[in-house]
Amino acid sequence: MLTLLLKKHSDGRTAFTLERADGSRTWQRQERHAAFFAAHDLTHYALETITGLRHAFYGLVAQGWDFDDFLPPYPRGPLGAEALWAETLVGLLDVERGTTAPGDTMMSAEEFNAQLSAKLADAGLTAPRALEEVTLRAIRMRRDALIAEWEALPRGETLRLVIDV
Repeated sequence: MLTLLLKKHSDGRTAFTLERADGSRTWQRQERHAAFFAAHDLTHYALETITGLRHAFYGLVAQGWDFDDFLPPYPRGPLGAEALWAETLVGLLDVERGTTAPGDTMMSAEEFNAQLSAKLADAGLTAPRALEEVTLRAIRMRRDALIAEWEALPRGETLRLVIDV
């Protein structure tokens, strides 16, 4: 179990706290790219809850990783295949969200999986599984609902989510 607390400060910054089942926490403050990282972290939540990932970002934090463990020099070592797959997938979803205008057609699962496989191949990896259309649609819908909830949240308030990892 991991509790996510995403606070929207009055000056536009965000504070992201992740509280583990044992009460320990890791946190990070976002200043310059606060809006991007809030949406990115909510996309991770949508992906990881819908696909049931246990060893991607939130699963690793639940196991004791801190935010700095995901940055060079990678004190806990390299990310595993599931975490790299999730990061690449979330990155593609971020690009898609940032470049698709309202009303535009989103990539099909086939197109999405092809791009995902190509990006992973560039890193010498293979996708552990392909996303089905219904799963990709569910991830996008959950992500969009979470981002809308975040955007509607008044400054000074905190979005609280729980993930069972």
